[in-house]
Amino acid sequence: MKYPTIDQSLFILNRRNFSNYLKNNSLAIFNSSDEFPRSGDQNFIFKQNPDLFYLSGIDQEQTILLLYPDCPNPLYREVLFLRQTNDYIKVWEGYKYTKEQAKAASGIQAVYWLEDFDNILHSIVNYADHIYLNTNENDRYAHEVPYRDIRFIEKMRTKYPLHHYERSAPIMRNLRAIKSDIEVELTKKASAITRDAFIRVLKFTKPGVKEYEIEAEIIHEFIRQGGTGHAYTPIIASGHNANILHYNDNNQECKDGDVILFDFGAEYANYNADMSRSIPVNGRFTQRQKQVYNAVLHVMKESIKLIGEGTIWNTYHEQVGEIMTEQLINLGLISTTDVKNQTAAWPAYKKYFMHGNSHHLGIDVHDFAGRYTPFAAGNFLTVEPGIYIPEEGLGIRLENNILITASGNVDLMADIPLEAEEIEEIMNS
Repeated sequence: MKYPTIDQSLFILNRRNFSNYLKNNSLAIFNSSDEFPRSGDQNFIFKQNPDLFYLSGIDQEQTILLLYPDCPNPLYREVLFLRQTNDYIKVWEGYKYTKEQAKAASGIQAVYWLEDFDNILHSIVNYADHIYLNTNENDRYAHEVPYRDIRFIEKMRTKYPLHHYERSAPIMRNLRAIKSDIEVELTKKASAITRDAFIRVLKFTKPGVKEYEIEAEIIHEFIRQGGTGHAYTPIIASGHNANILHYNDNNQECKDGDVILFDFGAEYANYNADMSRSIPVNGRFTQRQKQVYNAVLHVMKESIKLIGEGTIWNTYHEQVGEIMTEQLINLGLISTTDVKNQTAAWPAYKKYFMHGNSHHLGIDVHDFAGRYTPFAAGNFLTVEPGIYIPEEGLGIRLENNILITASGNVDLMADIPLEAEEIEEIMNS
């Protein structure tokens, strides 16, 4: 791994918390993610199933975790199954966990090779009343391909049809939303790497550079500091491209007089940062660009004040909409008549700010959490207002990552340049 070993106490605590939610005499199974083909003889870089990683700390393909707290055989109450390495794999693929390394990483003492899974499961499964199985229930995801969890469910229901099957996802939704101290520190590291990449970009950008050249500067800094890479496909959107919300081509020249909208973040130890900034290509905002920039900044600052323990998702976004509406009227983009004639389904501000203002952040960039659950201490949330004006070839988005605590909010990106004047100063230093 590029990152130092994470303290196993994180995963021991996570398993204990998960097991506390299980019904009596229940067995739970978690599978690693699939390996996906990239070409005729290559796979895409492996990305671990976030729930399996959350409970075990094991960052390797073909892994299975079995939890059975009430198992009559105490040897099998926590069991980890790994792909067995050999001399061939060692030569061609390199590092794989040994049993001892897996014990040290996870805190699980019963570690077996994957070939033992069926026999061990069959020896204990008929003593369990309930079987908890996992699927991706992130409401931003809809699967078209029958991934490993789906295939495993079909296999289990065929082989053991009379057990009571339960969903692990509702438990994980509650647990993963509340971040522990170790998770906070890992996210801070991802944020710090992101900060250094952004400052590097500020000093590099000038008229005539290509968007992909800026992208190269970003990934250079990520990898140099031990980040796994990009938390998500980066957006380097100059000029009119900034009005494409998920612009990923990053292949245009950055022109004098335009603004570049950035949306990127580092991944570190499977935890993610998610930052947006907007900067002038030539190092100086025009009066209009700064006017729009400061309007977005105002919405951002006011939004952060609204977030806290007990905040309701829908209410929060309605309040943000009211703040944005005021700014868009001041900018001359919408009128009071537009507001008077708006509908609840499509408020007037949505013409220029059409996406949500926040999402949970964690092992997944859009982390698994309850959309209808009030915000709580330990939640990581993005705050990311934007104004997009196609007719002016201008798009501005600003985004920081906020940790809710019992004593107030902590902005993990408070040390990343944000004020327009600060950005101009660095670019012209």
